[in-house]
Amino acid sequence: MKTYSFSELSEETLRELVMLDIQRGVSGEWEKMQGEGLTPPELGYLDYLISIWRERDLVVMNEATLWALAIYPMLVFAAQDDVQAWAGVPLKAAYATFQLEGAADGALAPAAAGKPRQPYFIVHEAKRGVNAPDPQVQLYGQMLAAARLNWEGESEPPNAEQEIFGCYAVSGSWTFVRGIVGDIDTEKPTFTAAFSRVYNGIFEAEAVVQILKAIVAKQL
Repeated sequence: MKTYSFSELSEETLRELVMLDIQRGVSGEWEKMQGEGLTPPELGYLDYLISIWRERDLVVMNEATLWALAIYPMLVFAAQDDVQAWAGVPLKAAYATFQLEGAADGALAPAAAGKPRQPYFIVHEAKRGVNAPDPQVQLYGQMLAAARLNWEGESEPPNAEQEIFGCYAVSGSWTFVRGIVGDIDTEKPTFTAAFSRVYNGIFEAEAVVQILKAIVAKQL
């Protein structure tokens, strides 16, 4: 069984491992997730964050600073009960014919003894530069690993399909992905991905938080 790190995945490699179906267009389900408004304290803190982002050049900011300033604080909004926001989450999952491993930049996941546990919502911060890996493929790999771990963590018998959510952030903008992983225990699983539109992290910050909260409520 060959092991693939997330950083070495390409779309061509991924298609050799799974039946990949990337749905065309933008799904309308994301707009339906924006129904729950934020509390006055949440809105006040979000306005404070936005005021900071407007004074910074997020496009040229290094990745570590951008994560700390504009991405991780948004994840904290969605934390609730035992679900926490995490950074640098290790993922290692074995399918029938291949294994995926590496670390997700971040996740929303329940805490157990101070460590993240499934089920996971995966967050990938897109790396910049001409030779940077494709953020979509990186996210697909991480979502596949998380879906397998979620499936293994279910009580018997596990569901035939796994719904898994993820997103990737580019300079403060957010794109959400809903994945369905099927035939998980076969030699070639299926992975279907449906995308949101791109949300501007400054002008649509409230919508981003609402979607994050809705995903936590739905899946976690």
